[in-house]
Amino acid sequence: MSEFDRHTQIEYLLQQRSFITVNELADILGVSAATVRRDIDKLDDDGCVQKVYGGIAAINDAHRRRAIALPFTDNRDIAVEAKRAIGREASKLVREGSLIVIHGGSTCFHFGMHIADRNVRILTHSMPLAAYLSEFGHCQLTVGGGDLHREPGILHDPGLEDHTFFASQFFVGALGVGAQGMMESQPLLAHLARHFADRVNEVVLLVDSRKFKEEAPLVVLPLGRVSQVVTDSGLSDADAKMLESQNIHYTIADS
Repeated sequence: MSEFDRHTQIEYLLQQRSFITVNELADILGVSAATVRRDIDKLDDDGCVQKVYGGIAAINDAHRRRAIALPFTDNRDIAVEAKRAIGREASKLVREGSLIVIHGGSTCFHFGMHIADRNVRILTHSMPLAAYLSEFGHCQLTVGGGDLHREPGILHDPGLEDHTFFASQFFVGALGVGAQGMMESQPLLAHLARHFADRVNEVVLLVDSRKFKEEAPLVVLPLGRVSQVVTDSGLSDADAKMLESQNIHYTIADS
């Protein structure tokens, strides 16, 4: 298939779907991922499509784009340096001997890696994080039980939600962040985030700066429920002012 034919096919596919991953395009077009990435770069330079993390999206006239919930294994390896920096900075907020809750998602996973050996008790429903901490960590670990929801890698049993607990901090990510609050597209992640937020002293939002340009259909929590935000140096002046206008303390992680 020629380059012209590939580009035509990609544009046709984006008329049917708003987002396609690099791996999906490689399978559909029968070429390597490297070839797909070169095609994406050219189409993006020509203004025909929008290059996004993990793939390609249809052009959207809005300043904010609709966020795509990628599989955990894909999302974990996107913006890794920013997520590691955020995790490292957020680890400074953890108090020795405390009980904290860590939500699902890739940024929270990187944060959990940074505190794996700390003197804390971690409560999480994230199967990937629990597996990592079990094998490599020395912290105390409590894992939420129930059925495994492979995407987004969460263990959940509604019958266990009546169990009473209280923690000092809840570290949570989001698919998108805006003036209206932190947003998700996965109902289970949204439900559990609200559940945990009601049982902690402090909600700490861990998001890389891309998330301030993305929207998702479910508003999980208003920003007024967030104690502080840890993000990276890509945070725009407009988004910084938006956080300041809502009296949200934010920290920029040095990557």
